[in-house]
Amino acid sequence: MKKICTVIGSRANYSSIKSAMRAIQQHPDLELQVIAAASALLDRYGQVVRLIEQDGFEINERLHILIEGETPATMAKSTGVGLIELPSAFERLKPDVVVTVGDRFETMATTLAAAYMNIPVAHTMGGEVSGTIDESIRHAVTKFAHIHFPASRDAAERIIKLGERPDMVFRVGCPRIDLVADILADSASEIDGHMFDLGVGANLDLSKPFVLVSQHPVTTEYGEGERQIAATLSAVRDSGMQAIVLWPNADAGSEDISRGMRKLREHGMAANMHFFKNLPTATYIRLMKKTACLVGNSSSGIREGAYIGTPVVNIGSRQTARERGSNIFDVGHDSAEILKAMRAQVAHGPYAMEDTYGSGNAGVQIAETLASLGPVEVQKRITY
Repeated sequence: MKKICTVIGSRANYSSIKSAMRAIQQHPDLELQVIAAASALLDRYGQVVRLIEQDGFEINERLHILIEGETPATMAKSTGVGLIELPSAFERLKPDVVVTVGDRFETMATTLAAAYMNIPVAHTMGGEVSGTIDESIRHAVTKFAHIHFPASRDAAERIIKLGERPDMVFRVGCPRIDLVADILADSASEIDGHMFDLGVGANLDLSKPFVLVSQHPVTTEYGEGERQIAATLSAVRDSGMQAIVLWPNADAGSEDISRGMRKLREHGMAANMHFFKNLPTATYIRLMKKTACLVGNSSSGIREGAYIGTPVVNIGSRQTARERGSNIFDVGHDSAEILKAMRAQVAHGPYAMEDTYGSGNAGVQIAETLASLGPVEVQKRITY
């Protein structure tokens, strides 16, 4: 039985690997191990760990590695704490392969710990380009990883150009699209009417048009977050539409964005808005399907949005150069520009589905590949 260990450090991590976790759990030749860490354990970020357990996964280790403060220094320190704590967890669990997701600071800590311990690293969603420090982390992890599961053709080609072995690059699509396909296939499912009990603000009437706001800090623009979210929320308010607003992730600058959101509420300027720390993945996907427009800089607009056909106003540099579908309208951090783009996207309505990031079977492909692979050579060699 081959032991596959996944490290979940945030809500984005979890949604990005959940379908693969399920497929690994169900595979007769694989044993799933789960390490929950960083913001996934914290109430202020919605305690994603509860969702993991509700979905039927056993958590083998819980590691508190997040140093609060949301500054570049605390991100660096949190990476260091992760690098201290994860080796002990790996020693206890003795995994055959460690799966790490994407491009966050805990991804870097996971990769370094496993690589130093000669544990093969499988990396999902590598090879992509974007903005922030995530760009550097993503490519650095690629150079440490042994098994690559990119989401798109362009990403797979970039990994090979970085000198990775073509026979260890498996273009499977994005596991997040698996969840979207499953949720949307359930035609009987509806948005839970009690969802507003989980957040704060006005109860919205979802039978009427609403926008979905998901905006995170850009680490290379640290200090600009409050101004940036103020511009976004000003445009949303001026649109006159109802809005569901999600709290930012734990990256450096998160507190700046949170402060901008709190100020809006405290000044009584959020009458038609409801704020959430976290939402179950199924609820979020159904909201993406129903919303008149998604506004912000979340990769969900690029990935899930293309598959669902969600009109998206993508703001700023966080998703720079990432492959995108026709559903994206790119703007800067200017409220008038954002408002104009929102009105254009709302008027356009839903887009046709595009499968840029997969067709809904990435998790099964990942599990089958991990089960069928023989011994993985841990000594990396550049191939050109």
